[in-house]
Amino acid sequence: MRSAAVTVHESVHDPYAELWFAEPAGFMDLPMNALLAEWDTPEAEVLHAAAAPLLASAPDEMARQQFIALLASGQRMLGALREFGTVHCSVGLHRDDVGGGAQPLLSLFTITWRDTATAPRAATAARAVTESAGHRHIEYLELSCGPLTISEVLRRPAADSGLPRFPLLQVHAHLPHPDCKRLVVLTISSTGVARREEYRALLRGIVETVRFEDPMRVAS
Repeated sequence: MRSAAVTVHESVHDPYAELWFAEPAGFMDLPMNALLAEWDTPEAEVLHAAAAPLLASAPDEMARQQFIALLASGQRMLGALREFGTVHCSVGLHRDDVGGGAQPLLSLFTITWRDTATAPRAATAARAVTESAGHRHIEYLELSCGPLTISEVLRRPAADSGLPRFPLLQVHAHLPHPDCKRLVVLTISSTGVARREEYRALLRGIVETVRFEDPMRVAS
């Protein structure tokens, strides 16, 4: 049996980190801090340096402006996510091994913090999926990180949003923090609704790695 390779990200040593987790293969981290850096900061200079070769390789000015518009649109989306407490965002690209589709499966994985009323963790986990409408296939679990719930929501863009009317599957995991005053929500979103079981298994695999204490220090 071959063991899976594990790469330790430099963020594991962040002294301000409050959550540790492992992402499976196929996910690419979106550097939110760099992409949303304030003008005239070192982070912004890094972003400009990374984008410069892409802009220079554009075949014409129209292509260059389209790239800038796409980057600006992505920044607006990440900015909106950050306003709602999102601290991590990554894009998933996976082959459809089940359906054998020609097109790869795209998904978005996010981690978001939410404040909650002070309560036992099990009660907070249950309340997270019962107070909001639309949650289905609800599962309550007790893992190493504590009690949590996993649920699914199916959404459709509003008719006046201008977005394609494809249904969007969101698989959520609500994990109350040990301080009993907040919870973290791990979400995988995808239009690949037919692969809900696979995305649910993918999210559960991530959740099983979550720790609220530094695993590197604990292990040592």
